[in-house]
Amino acid sequence: MRRLSPGVIGWDRRGVNTILNVVWLIFAGLWLAAGYALAGIVCCLLIVTIPFGIASFRIAGYTLWPFGRTLVDKPTAGIFSVLGNVIWVLVAGIWLAIGHVLTSIPLFLSIIGIPLGIANLKLVPVSLAPLGKRVVPTSSLRTVGP
Repeated sequence: MRRLSPGVIGWDRRGVNTILNVVWLIFAGLWLAAGYALAGIVCCLLIVTIPFGIASFRIAGYTLWPFGRTLVDKPTAGIFSVLGNVIWVLVAGIWLAIGHVLTSIPLFLSIIGIPLGIANLKLVPVSLAPLGKRVVPTSSLRTVGP
């Protein structure tokens, strides 16, 4: 444990995130990242769908090691991201979302897998709309409060 401020003791989040990421990698991350990588390769084969491929590779990296990072909306994303996400859902998004749901079911069957199952279901909206998102460390987010 480390000291957060004088008199307050808390968990070292980096250590907990690393443990969660390793367990995640073994039980869900490799398979899901492989799905995103496959979708990225297929999308990069055609010139028109290269932006989809780049977004897919970005989400594949996030899917490999998600704890300690989060996805936020790009402020510069516009109407083309929305239109691209509609096309993405039809081409690959629905299959990746089904993969997340199917992977979360066995995770929910064990006590230790419940947080991983919840994290897996949180990735469903991202699998349906990856354009206009960026990956940032959770430590870079501003917190509101005392």
